[in-house]
Parts: sequence; C-alpha cells; structure tokens
Amino acid sequence: MTHDPSAPVIGLAVGRGTGPELADVFERVLGALTAGHPGTVTIERSSRPYHSYHSLRGESDIARIRELTAADADHYERFCRTRAERGTTAIFRTAVNAQSLYLVRERLRAVKVDLLGADGHSLLLVRDQAQGFYTGENAHTPGELTRTMTFGREITKSVVRYALRRARKEWPDGRIGRIVMAYKFHLLDGALDVWVSELAEELGVDIGLFQPDTVNRNLITHGLPDRTLLIAGNEWADIMHVMLLDRFGSDRQENRCTENVFLDPALAGLTEYQTVHGSADDIAGRGLVNPVATIRAAARIAEGHAGRAGAVEAVEKALRILEERGISTPDLGGRHSTTAVADALLDALDTPGAGTPADAALVGGS
Repeated sequence: MTHDPSAPVIGLAVGRGTGPELADVFERVLGALTAGHPGTVTIERSSRPYHSYHSLRGESDIARIRELTAADADHYERFCRTRAERGTTAIFRTAVNAQSLYLVRERLRAVKVDLLGADGHSLLLVRDQAQGFYTGENAHTPGELTRTMTFGREITKSVVRYALRRARKEWPDGRIGRIVMAYKFHLLDGALDVWVSELAEELGVDIGLFQPDTVNRNLITHGLPDRTLLIAGNEWADIMHVMLLDRFGSDRQENRCTENVFLDPALAGLTEYQTVHGSADDIAGRGLVNPVATIRAAARIAEGHAGRAGAVEAVEKALRILEERGISTPDLGGRHSTTAVADALLDALDTPGAGTPADAALVGGS
C-alpha cells in the first residue's frame, strides 16, 4: 500500500498498568498538535492489550506465563510489520513486559537511540537491543531455567553502521569526538574484537571497544568527550541510562521519551517511540502517572511524522509554563492528576481540547 504523507497513520500499542491512561494522553496531545493541519492524522491502535510484568505475575503457572509472553511478542511483531507494510512511520508504545519486548527487538533488530546533552556537550547513546544477554529464549527443566542468546557479526556491523549514520545526522558537520563501544566482550572468545576491528578498518574510523567497568571509570574520572558516540551492549546501557542522563542530560527519567529503530530491512522507516519509565502498575487507574514523557513523544511524532513543524518547541515552551505554575504529578512533588497536567499543557499550547482547568483536579482534593 502506498503511503500518503498528507494523511499519516500513527500506530499505538498499549500495555497494561498505566498504559491506557497514557494512551489517552497521547491521543489528545497528538490530536491537538495536528489539528487544522493538512491531512488528518489517524491513530491505529493494536487490538491486543499487552501484558506488563506485574499483570503476568498474577498467573501462577509458569507455562501459562510463557504462553502469554510468546503470544504478546508474536502479536506485537505482526503489528509492527503490518504497520510498516502500510506506510506507517511511527508507533507510540506504552510499557510492556520486557521478555515479550526483547523477543520482538531481537527479531526486528532494534536499537534504542537517545541524544543526551547539557552545558554545550552532547552524547549519542545507541543501545544494541538486537543481540546479547537480554535476548534469546528460555528452556525449562524441573527446577532449572536455561537461557540462550546469540551475538552475530552481521548484526554487530549493522548496529555500528546505523550508529555512525545517526551520529552524522545529529552532528551534520561530521565531527564525532569519539566512538566508544561498551560490551562484555571478554566473554565472547575474542569474536567481537575481530568483528569491530574489521569494520573499523572497512569504514576508516577509530572505534574503542571497552569493558563496561572501564567506561564507567572513565565517565566518573574524566567524563566523556563532547560528541561521543556510545554504542552499548543492552544490559549495561539499560542500567546506566539514568546515570548518563544525570551526566549528559538535564531531565529526569520519568519525563523522558526515547526512540527504537528497527534495522530489519522490511521495517525501514518505522520508528517506535516509548517513555523511559515503566508500566507503574502500582498506581494504575489512580490518575497519578506522570504524562510528560508521553506528551514529549506525541510532540516528536507530530513534528517528525505528521508534518507539524515546531511541535517540539511548542510543547517544551508549554512544559516550562507548567513548571513555573507548579503544575505536576506527585512523583515530581506536585499535587495534580495525570489528566490535570495534560489539560494544563493543552491550555498552555493554546490549542483546542484543553478541557477542565488544572486546578480542578488536584490529587487528594483542593
């Protein structure tokens, strides 16, 4: 099917926990940002509500958990492939059980991308989700679980090539301060060393392959040079993302969204956006979840995939207004509900659909 850029279709995949609340925020904000622009944006929701880890824990039988995990992964993979075939360029996904996600990320060869910056310095983090210790399958025998995973030469090279293309896009003058790879390569019999050396020679670039603890030590002692391209094994990057935000970013994890890019050629052009925070099942249905990361994802999709130039800047300006007015959810020390923050954001954008004034929805009453 030929994609009509004047009428973009955006995918929406909703997990359990606080997913339904955040999905509603996403739809409202994206609709407001694109209202009145050529080509009506259509949101295509996946038909399956995907499990969170917490919702799976309600299943007492291991075999049943495995069955549901596999079913979620198979369904979401089909959803992504179908949307790509039909010309969709962006999906917003709320938090989903990690094992299901990593099955999909392995099959579709995903990388997570986050450009961090503060005080005139920037770092591009490209997180390899396509291979490694988070991917693979579980095999069960009585009292024992065996997890298998794979590293591959071609996957490694495709990740590095993409990271370089992305760095040159983010820094158009072509200057990359340093290329660092953080992997537990000493567990791989020297194979990763050989693959990286081959690719560095082929591309004519210097790539430093380091153990994660060495990268940590350098980060603590010296920092990393401006415009560091950091290509990281998934397990280390997962743990270190918050620390890197602290060193190179200016925002909290709860307020941040990131993007996942699929390197499978069949999905070229499709980007998945997600919040950095998890499903927060403990506060589901109570109107307490922080919607800022979801709002930012809607802005990035509106600008990058729905033709709404200036959407990101407009939303950032509105978020600054909310901060000045002290409008925030309890996790940030505020007293406003999820809906109230979204309402106030839409008011600050001066767009249709703002709804109830924020002060009418204070958590715990006025």
